[in-house]
Amino acid sequence: MDSNEREPLEEAAPPPPRAPGIAGLSTPYRVVTALALGAVAVAACGHLALVFLHVAPSNTVSKRHARTIDGWIYPEFEQNWKLFAPNPLQQNIAVEVRAEVRTDDGQLVTGDWRGLSAEDGAAIRHSLLPSHTEQNELRRAWDFFTSSHDDDNKPTGDRGALAEEYLRRIALDRLDRQGGARIVRIQLRGATTEVAAPKWSDEKADTQTYYRELPWWTP
Repeated sequence: MDSNEREPLEEAAPPPPRAPGIAGLSTPYRVVTALALGAVAVAACGHLALVFLHVAPSNTVSKRHARTIDGWIYPEFEQNWKLFAPNPLQQNIAVEVRAEVRTDDGQLVTGDWRGLSAEDGAAIRHSLLPSHTEQNELRRAWDFFTSSHDDDNKPTGDRGALAEEYLRRIALDRLDRQGGARIVRIQLRGATTEVAAPKWSDEKADTQTYYRELPWWTP
Protein backbone atom coordinates (compact mmCIF):
# COMPACT_ATOMS: atom_id res chain seq x y z
CA MET A 1 0.00 0.00 0.00
CA ASP A 2 1.29 3.41 -0.93
CA SER A 3 2.53 5.29 2.10
CA ASN A 4 0.58 8.32 0.91
CA GLU A 5 -2.63 6.37 1.05
CA ARG A 6 -4.14 6.19 4.54
CA GLU A 7 -7.16 4.36 5.79
CA PRO A 8 -10.11 6.68 6.42
CA LEU A 9 -10.65 7.58 10.04
CA GLU A 10 -13.71 6.13 11.69
CA GLU A 11 -16.31 8.74 12.64
CA ALA A 12 -16.35 9.42 16.36
CA ALA A 13 -19.55 8.34 18.08
CA PRO A 14 -21.64 11.29 19.31
CA PRO A 15 -21.73 11.75 23.09
CA PRO A 16 -24.83 10.40 24.80
CA PRO A 17 -27.53 13.04 25.24
CA ARG A 18 -27.81 14.60 28.67
CA ALA A 19 -30.89 13.85 30.67
CA PRO A 20 -33.26 16.81 30.93
CA GLY A 21 -33.85 18.72 34.14
CA ILE A 22 -32.20 17.93 37.45
CA ALA A 23 -31.21 14.45 36.29
CA GLY A 24 -28.81 16.05 33.83
CA LEU A 25 -26.79 17.72 36.59
CA SER A 26 -23.77 16.26 38.27
CA THR A 27 -24.26 14.56 41.64
CA PRO A 28 -23.16 17.53 43.81
CA TYR A 29 -25.44 19.92 41.92
CA ARG A 30 -28.34 17.47 42.17
CA VAL A 31 -27.87 17.30 45.94
CA VAL A 32 -27.73 21.10 46.28
CA THR A 33 -30.79 21.55 44.05
CA ALA A 34 -32.77 18.93 45.95
CA LEU A 35 -31.92 20.58 49.28
CA ALA A 36 -32.91 24.02 47.94
CA LEU A 37 -36.24 22.73 46.61
CA GLY A 38 -36.87 20.97 49.90
CA ALA A 39 -36.19 24.14 51.86
CA VAL A 40 -38.56 26.14 49.61
CA ALA A 41 -41.27 23.49 50.01
CA VAL A 42 -40.91 23.46 53.81
CA ALA A 43 -41.00 27.30 53.95
CA ALA A 44 -44.09 27.42 51.71
CA CYS A 45 -45.90 24.81 53.81
CA GLY A 46 -44.98 26.64 57.01
CA HIS A 47 -46.23 29.96 55.61
CA LEU A 48 -49.53 28.45 54.48
CA ALA A 49 -49.99 26.78 57.87
CA LEU A 50 -49.46 30.06 59.74
CA VAL A 51 -51.82 31.96 57.42
CA PHE A 52 -54.45 29.23 57.87
CA LEU A 53 -54.18 29.42 61.66
CA HIS A 54 -54.45 33.23 61.43
CA VAL A 55 -57.69 33.23 59.42
CA ALA A 56 -59.23 30.10 60.97
CA PRO A 57 -61.63 30.34 63.93
CA SER A 58 -59.89 30.54 67.28
CA ASN A 59 -58.73 27.12 68.39
CA THR A 60 -56.31 25.46 70.81
CA VAL A 61 -53.34 25.59 68.43
CA SER A 62 -53.84 29.22 67.40
CA LYS A 63 -54.26 30.29 71.05
CA ARG A 64 -51.15 28.44 72.20
CA HIS A 65 -48.97 29.84 69.39
CA ALA A 66 -50.65 33.24 69.01
CA ARG A 67 -47.42 35.20 69.51
CA THR A 68 -45.58 33.19 66.83
CA ILE A 69 -48.48 33.47 64.38
CA ASP A 70 -48.88 37.23 64.87
CA GLY A 71 -45.13 37.76 64.61
CA TRP A 72 -45.10 36.10 61.19
CA ILE A 73 -48.34 37.54 59.81
CA TYR A 74 -48.03 41.20 60.83
CA PRO A 75 -47.61 43.46 59.03
CA GLU A 76 -46.72 42.08 55.58
CA PHE A 77 -49.17 39.15 55.45
CA GLU A 78 -52.17 40.55 57.31
CA GLN A 79 -55.51 39.37 55.91
CA ASN A 80 -58.51 41.62 55.31
CA TRP A 81 -62.04 40.64 54.30
CA LYS A 82 -63.75 44.03 54.01
CA LEU A 83 -64.28 43.53 50.28
CA PHE A 84 -67.16 41.19 51.14
CA ALA A 85 -70.55 41.61 52.83
CA PRO A 86 -71.84 42.51 55.32
CA ASN A 87 -69.39 45.41 55.71
CA PRO A 88 -67.80 46.31 52.35
CA LEU A 89 -65.67 49.43 52.05
CA GLN A 90 -67.65 52.50 50.97
CA GLN A 91 -64.84 55.04 50.88
CA ASN A 92 -61.99 55.98 48.61
CA ILE A 93 -58.87 56.51 50.70
CA ALA A 94 -55.77 58.06 49.13
CA VAL A 95 -52.44 58.19 50.96
CA GLU A 96 -50.11 61.11 50.31
CA VAL A 97 -46.66 62.02 51.57
CA ARG A 98 -44.40 65.05 51.65
CA ALA A 99 -40.83 65.44 52.81
CA GLU A 100 -38.72 68.13 54.37
CA VAL A 101 -35.26 67.94 52.82
CA ARG A 102 -31.96 69.66 53.36
CA THR A 103 -30.41 70.91 50.14
CA ASP A 104 -26.72 71.03 49.31
CA ASP A 105 -26.50 74.63 50.48
CA GLY A 106 -27.98 73.74 53.89
CA GLN A 107 -31.53 75.07 53.41
CA LEU A 108 -34.60 73.21 54.66
CA VAL A 109 -37.26 72.84 51.98
CA THR A 110 -40.72 71.32 52.41
CA GLY A 111 -41.93 69.59 49.25
CA ASP A 112 -45.45 69.30 47.86
CA TRP A 113 -47.80 66.46 48.72
CA ARG A 114 -47.14 63.40 46.56
CA GLY A 115 -50.02 61.01 45.85
CA LEU A 116 -48.68 57.53 46.56
CA SER A 117 -52.09 55.90 46.06
CA ALA A 118 -52.50 57.69 42.74
CA GLU A 119 -49.14 56.31 41.61
CA ASP A 120 -50.20 52.79 42.55
CA GLY A 121 -53.48 53.24 40.70
CA ALA A 122 -51.71 54.44 37.57
CA ALA A 123 -49.40 51.41 37.66
CA ILE A 124 -52.35 49.01 38.02
CA ARG A 125 -54.63 50.59 35.43
CA HIS A 126 -54.71 48.67 32.12
CA SER A 127 -52.20 46.13 33.45
CA LEU A 128 -53.07 42.50 32.74
CA LEU A 129 -50.83 41.30 35.57
CA PRO A 130 -50.81 44.06 38.20
CA SER A 131 -48.34 43.78 41.04
CA HIS A 132 -49.72 42.55 44.36
CA THR A 133 -47.51 45.14 46.06
CA GLU A 134 -49.00 47.99 44.03
CA GLN A 135 -52.51 46.77 44.78
CA ASN A 136 -52.27 46.13 48.49
CA GLU A 137 -49.07 47.17 50.26
CA LEU A 138 -49.80 50.85 50.85
CA ARG A 139 -53.53 50.37 51.30
CA ARG A 140 -53.06 47.68 53.94
CA ALA A 141 -50.31 49.65 55.69
CA TRP A 142 -52.61 52.66 56.06
CA ASP A 143 -55.48 50.46 57.26
CA PHE A 144 -53.12 48.78 59.73
CA PHE A 145 -52.04 52.18 61.09
CA THR A 146 -55.54 53.63 61.46
CA SER A 147 -56.88 50.47 63.10
CA SER A 148 -54.10 50.53 65.72
CA HIS A 149 -54.21 54.29 66.51
CA ASP A 150 -56.87 56.64 67.82
CA ASP A 151 -58.02 59.89 66.24
CA ASP A 152 -55.07 61.70 67.84
CA ASN A 153 -52.68 59.22 66.15
CA LYS A 154 -51.80 57.63 69.49
CA PRO A 155 -51.28 53.84 69.50
CA THR A 156 -54.11 51.88 71.08
CA GLY A 157 -52.36 48.53 71.38
CA ASP A 158 -49.13 46.59 71.25
CA ARG A 159 -48.93 46.74 67.43
CA GLY A 160 -49.11 50.53 67.18
CA ALA A 161 -45.33 51.01 66.99
CA LEU A 162 -45.06 48.24 64.39
CA ALA A 163 -47.77 49.84 62.25
CA GLU A 164 -46.02 53.23 62.39
CA GLU A 165 -42.63 51.77 61.47
CA TYR A 166 -44.15 49.78 58.58
CA LEU A 167 -45.88 52.84 57.10
CA ARG A 168 -42.74 54.95 57.52
CA ARG A 169 -40.61 52.34 55.72
CA ILE A 170 -42.98 52.21 52.76
CA ALA A 171 -43.10 56.01 52.43
CA LEU A 172 -39.32 56.38 52.59
CA ASP A 173 -38.88 53.64 50.01
CA ARG A 174 -41.23 55.43 47.61
CA LEU A 175 -39.75 58.89 47.95
CA ASP A 176 -37.38 60.12 45.26
CA ARG A 177 -34.03 61.41 46.48
CA GLN A 178 -32.99 63.73 43.70
CA GLY A 179 -30.48 66.55 43.54
CA GLY A 180 -28.45 65.32 46.49
CA ALA A 181 -31.09 66.49 48.96
CA ARG A 182 -31.23 64.63 52.28
CA ILE A 183 -34.59 63.78 53.82
CA VAL A 184 -34.87 65.28 57.30
CA ARG A 185 -38.42 64.20 58.09
CA ILE A 186 -41.60 63.07 56.36
CA GLN A 187 -45.32 63.51 56.87
CA LEU A 188 -48.21 61.40 55.60
CA ARG A 189 -51.88 62.12 55.31
CA GLY A 190 -54.97 60.24 54.20
CA ALA A 191 -57.65 61.76 51.98
CA THR A 192 -61.01 60.05 52.54
CA THR A 193 -63.95 60.51 50.19
CA GLU A 194 -67.28 58.73 50.47
CA VAL A 195 -68.34 56.82 47.37
CA ALA A 196 -71.29 58.61 45.78
CA ALA A 197 -74.63 56.81 45.84
CA PRO A 198 -75.85 55.43 42.49
CA LYS A 199 -78.25 57.57 40.48
CA TRP A 200 -81.17 55.22 41.08
CA SER A 201 -80.75 55.41 44.88
CA ASP A 202 -82.35 57.92 47.22
CA GLU A 203 -79.37 57.62 49.58
CA LYS A 204 -77.39 60.78 50.23
CA ALA A 205 -73.63 60.70 50.69
CA ASP A 206 -71.22 63.44 51.77
CA THR A 207 -68.63 63.29 48.99
CA GLN A 208 -66.41 66.02 50.42
CA THR A 209 -62.80 64.94 50.93
CA TYR A 210 -61.57 64.87 54.52
CA TYR A 211 -57.89 64.75 55.44
CA ARG A 212 -56.14 63.06 58.32
CA GLU A 213 -52.61 64.37 58.74
CA LEU A 214 -50.09 62.36 60.72
CA PRO A 215 -47.27 63.94 62.74
CA TRP A 216 -43.89 64.59 61.16
CA TRP A 217 -41.63 61.53 61.39
CA THR A 218 -37.87 61.36 61.16
CA PRO A 219 -36.37 58.62 58.94
